[in-house]
Amino acid sequence: MDAPPPPLIRKPQSALLIVNEKSRQGQAAANEAENLLVAGGLKVMRKHSANPADLNDVVRRHAPEVDCIVLGGGDGTFNSASRALIETDRPLGVLPLGTGNDLARTLNIPMDLAGAVNVILAGRIHDIDIGDVNGHPFFNVASLGLTVQLTRNLTGEVKRRWGRLGYAIALFRAFIRARPFSAEIHAGGKVHHVKTLQIAVGNGRHYGAGMTVEQDARIDDGVLNLYSLEFDHPWRMLLIYPAFRKGKHGVWKHVRTLNCQEVEIRTRRPRSINTDGEITTQTPATFKVLPRAVHVFVP
Repeated sequence: MDAPPPPLIRKPQSALLIVNEKSRQGQAAANEAENLLVAGGLKVMRKHSANPADLNDVVRRHAPEVDCIVLGGGDGTFNSASRALIETDRPLGVLPLGTGNDLARTLNIPMDLAGAVNVILAGRIHDIDIGDVNGHPFFNVASLGLTVQLTRNLTGEVKRRWGRLGYAIALFRAFIRARPFSAEIHAGGKVHHVKTLQIAVGNGRHYGAGMTVEQDARIDDGVLNLYSLEFDHPWRMLLIYPAFRKGKHGVWKHVRTLNCQEVEIRTRRPRSINTDGEITTQTPATFKVLPRAVHVFVP
């Protein structure tokens, strides 16, 4: 795909602010974010969504009244609003208040609240891609296998109690239960028959609290980056952990990688699929990229 156009500068005058007050920083962060936005000259409409399933409706209802949507929470929060962000065409302001904050990492958003708000106030807007699997959008990655068990283990209680350490605890538990499964990967007119522990399809660059999907991956390149972990036992993955941090796992012979704009995955029985940390659909599954589908404030 051609290089993306340069970012636009469009400083907002008003914002819809929704913060996941159940996130680790919760109510205090919501109050601070509102104060910082108001101090920066924005008229703020603050709303609450008690149920993530209702977040799209809240955004759709109030987006016509404001210049931008400011969301505070983890990657699951942004995923929950993704449909409405595509439909309403309002730029997104990212406040990284979750545990992993992988979308913020991909976009180089500051992890401190004041820094993230300053990015919004500066008004530098860039268009990014969205991934889609069976009609469920995702910013970072969609996967099946090991990470689905990881998601089930990474409960709200684990996140609140252990923070980022909770990922290691949940991953250890997932390792214990992981078993290889058979799958067909249909991409580029070819069918790949695999026995794998995990298949991940990345749209962005980061996932899993700082892991890298592929060393050259971008969230604006119009490409999905797939990898399949074809080990006979999950503990072998510990050998290539450093490569995962840098996105260089594709050099290992037991890791299959593909770049594509659309891919279909079939399994013998339906398998759950995790999108940005939430289990949303199952196989058979068709993954595709929606190029430059969401506007977002960036540094």
